[in-house]
Amino acid sequence: MSQSNMKSLMIFAVLSFVLFMAACGEDETNASTEEGSEDIGAKYSEEMDYTITGLEPGAGQTELNNQAIEEYESLAGWEQQTSSTGAMLTALDTAIQNEEPIIITAWSPHYKFAKWDIKYLEDPKGIFGEEIYAATLTRLGFEEDHPAALEVIKNFYWDIDKIEETLLRSQEEELEMDVLAEKWVEENEETVAEWTDGIEKGNGEKITVGATLWDEVLFTGNVAKIVLEQHGYDVEFTSLDPAILFESIASGDIDVTLAPWLPTTHGALAEEYEGEFVEVGKNIEGGKLGLAVPSYMEIDSLEDFAPAG
Repeated sequence: MSQSNMKSLMIFAVLSFVLFMAACGEDETNASTEEGSEDIGAKYSEEMDYTITGLEPGAGQTELNNQAIEEYESLAGWEQQTSSTGAMLTALDTAIQNEEPIIITAWSPHYKFAKWDIKYLEDPKGIFGEEIYAATLTRLGFEEDHPAALEVIKNFYWDIDKIEETLLRSQEEELEMDVLAEKWVEENEETVAEWTDGIEKGNGEKITVGATLWDEVLFTGNVAKIVLEQHGYDVEFTSLDPAILFESIASGDIDVTLAPWLPTTHGALAEEYEGEFVEVGKNIEGGKLGLAVPSYMEIDSLEDFAPAG
């Protein structure tokens, strides 16, 4: 064999050895990472006493949390501690101050995402459903009766993070949603001008805007009231139970609402009254339900925890 060929074989052997060792090292690193994830998940689970910090016993998400406990092997034997939204948020605040692990019931938009650095846990089984949006609905015939008002209404839109920052302001400054809406309109004249630019003004026509009792839609509904009033309409604002709100839209007693969360939260009501209202757009996107933890917790999925006992 020539010296040149021997040199080539030696180089090939060395390269093969290096690649082999690199592959082994990568496998060991991946295995170590997986073990580390399992260890940290078990550690968090034990420190939290295998408990989810939840809401009131009758809340819809309380039932979803129970379903997650039943369906995820990683949550087998866990319990849900039910209390109130206020108590849950106090527990979250205390845990974050002490940098302790905690898993809470979460939904967005909510000011907790603006106040604290928290994150949703991945839900591979899809128990908490897909992303939801706040839908803008009108009664049948509204477009024919108030075409210019409809053009304004179609333009109503808020980024979800801005909604959460605004809701946090309501907490910090102790503002009712109608007052918060007034301040927002005053401070966001450019946005309001964009919503109404080039659209014919009203002549005192009466429009009724309905909402549910949830803070984010009380805020957006009151903004809609103010903007439409500034644009020449006589606006009445009312807040109702979701079932009554859909019934009122279907019967024509309510003209407009920005309140329903679709396709899941109020999806059953939307199906019940299908064909009896018009969906004209989305005014908030990216809403979500789920379980969340402080961002400093090195865990990303509901499957990363460890069963009790």
